[in-house]
Amino acid sequence: MDFALFLIFLAATGAAAATGTLFPPGEWYAALTKPWFTPPSIAFPIVWTTLYVLMSVAAARVAPMQGAQYAMALWALQIALNTLWTPVFFGLNRMVPGLIIIGILWVVIAAMIVAFWRLDRLAGALLLPYLGWVTVAASLTIGLIRLNPEMR
Repeated sequence: MDFALFLIFLAATGAAAATGTLFPPGEWYAALTKPWFTPPSIAFPIVWTTLYVLMSVAAARVAPMQGAQYAMALWALQIALNTLWTPVFFGLNRMVPGLIIIGILWVVIAAMIVAFWRLDRLAGALLLPYLGWVTVAASLTIGLIRLNPEMR
């Protein structure tokens, strides 16, 4: 794996992560009734940091490979959707549009895993926790919408 390439992908994920500091959960989110399975707040930065590193390693493994165009296009699309979700959900306090974005993100991640797996099984496997976490996040979003219908 090319370490410089890894750092470039890590910088891209850092840009996505920066939206969390620009649009923190705040009072609006604190006031919402949460589903029983909501992870503790400390879990989110730990999990996202780990996922961003795994995504960067996977991308750095696949990017230089012949035939990686679609895999990398999917990587670019997922990081764009990942970046978009935070300002929509936390910045605009829009849960239903957030759910739509995260639903599309889930499909793109699943397609990306298939594309990466075909080129490098380890790279594809490194993305599985990301799909798992986005599944949890989508479930949380659905729970928030159901428990807080007046604040969609």
